[in-house]
Amino acid sequence: MPRLTLIAAFLLPLSTYAAPPRPVPVLARSLPVIACFGDSITAGYGVAPGQAYPDDLQTDLDHRGYRYKIVNAGVSGNTTKDAVDRLKDILRLHPAVVIVEFGGNDGLRGIPIADSRRNLSTIVSTLLQGGSKVVLAGITLPPNYGADYIEQFDETYRLVAARFHVPLLPELYAHIYAVPGAIQDDGIHPTAKGAQLVADNFLPLLLPLLHK
Repeated sequence: MPRLTLIAAFLLPLSTYAAPPRPVPVLARSLPVIACFGDSITAGYGVAPGQAYPDDLQTDLDHRGYRYKIVNAGVSGNTTKDAVDRLKDILRLHPAVVIVEFGGNDGLRGIPIADSRRNLSTIVSTLLQGGSKVVLAGITLPPNYGADYIEQFDETYRLVAARFHVPLLPELYAHIYAVPGAIQDDGIHPTAKGAQLVADNFLPLLLPLLHK
């Protein structure tokens, strides 16, 4: 779907996708945890259970012989402020690695970029201080938001990643919009096929942080 048609679809999560936080599971300490900490893209909005990108990451790691437990800590509709409020739940997991995927809802709601940068900085720094490694995921906005705003929005991820020296996936959907059947009809959420491609985008950043 061309990005010029995405603006209405991007606005939908603000009114219809918000969901109460799912309980963070209490896990046995037999396997180190990788927490996928994000919004509806991480939560798997619109796909069947077991078809969100964290599920694909679990399968990919298992096939490669990595012994980790992926925890899906995605909540639809979350902003970076919501993520700050949920940090305590993530820290309770004592995750070895956290994939941080937030910001799209901030941009769509017009939250000041300075606030989003401060929140993302708080998220990343708190997780690092808690002993976790972090992978930061970026996402961009539809062109309707204007070139100047989008440039500042996109730069947020680069600045935070550089400040804290964490690996960055600058565009979560890199190369995915061009793949037929990878994005749902709403123009924003990945299909099951797209979720696997998102997982593929994360793997080169994630694997160097893991141990067999």
